[in-house]
Amino acid sequence: MLQHDHTAVLLLAHGTPNVLGEMAEYLAKVTGGRALPNQVVEELQHRYAQIGVCEEPGPEPPPLTRWTFAQTDSLRNALAASGNSLPVYCAMRNWHPYIADVVTQMRADGIDRIIAVCLAPQNSRTSIGLYRRSLMSALTADSASPPIALTFVEEWPEEPALIQGFAERLVATATRAAAETGFVPPVLFTAHSVPCRTIMTGEASIVGARPGTPMQATPDPYPVEAKRTAALVFESAARQLPDLKTWFFAFQSQGVAGCPWIGPTVEDTLTAMRNEGHTSVIFQPIGFLCDHVEILYDIDIAFTETARTLGLSLYRPDSLNDSPLLAEALADVVAKSLEPRTSNREPGA
Repeated sequence: MLQHDHTAVLLLAHGTPNVLGEMAEYLAKVTGGRALPNQVVEELQHRYAQIGVCEEPGPEPPPLTRWTFAQTDSLRNALAASGNSLPVYCAMRNWHPYIADVVTQMRADGIDRIIAVCLAPQNSRTSIGLYRRSLMSALTADSASPPIALTFVEEWPEEPALIQGFAERLVATATRAAAETGFVPPVLFTAHSVPCRTIMTGEASIVGARPGTPMQATPDPYPVEAKRTAALVFESAARQLPDLKTWFFAFQSQGVAGCPWIGPTVEDTLTAMRNEGHTSVIFQPIGFLCDHVEILYDIDIAFTETARTLGLSLYRPDSLNDSPLLAEALADVVAKSLEPRTSNREPGA
């Protein structure tokens, strides 16, 4: 078994409140300290209550936290099975365990190199850029400590095992839908929307960036990468199920910030699909790796009701969650980062 002394993997995730009473504090983290109106906080409390988040701590953490910890364990096991024995940590940008706290623990554990992987395969300045900033801030906070070298994985939207994992879920659902309807419905792939300004050339595009942040010279790759993942998943699934013929793409869960967000929206796309004569749709989010409010509420409750009012039956493949193929994809990403190269190596503290 290969040993990589003092090297560890750090999985980075969004984070989510454990109880409803933490919502305002959590949203302040998400917005960089900008207070949101009470009605926004109350609406999000309502949505989280609908997916099982309670007033008091329950026997299990919320879905996003639970699945992130499970994915951390699965990656640790997959790395050991592949011959790369590495410790694996996970940290959240907007809630406990915070990135800064986990980095402090890693220092105490003697880690001197971090391979950081975001649990979001497509690279967006809105998300991945903020993860990087938070991690670099934590690594440079203690100037008296020895430096920690950083390999930051910016994207992995075409990782073969990731594509296979999504495709397997899609084929299973398409087969079930065909058995119920007599035909294979079209697929609507989605990813989380981001503010329009964050993907435009020439914008100081990282949400929450400090004054003086350098202007971006190139467009954000996120929309292209999200659609590339969708195309590869569809191609893989169609090879297994030739009756799978048509797919669409939309961006979901536009935020409450007072600015335009990228589209098309799910609502507009579902309406257009119904106007084309479709009566069923397979709804597969490929920008999310586990169940959370964007899946369990936005899709399973809100978009399902939208589809129903339009006369559409909606089918959703299971999220990857604890999929062995997801663990394999993450292990492959880490293995590539262990190869001798310096292109994405950064100095730490």
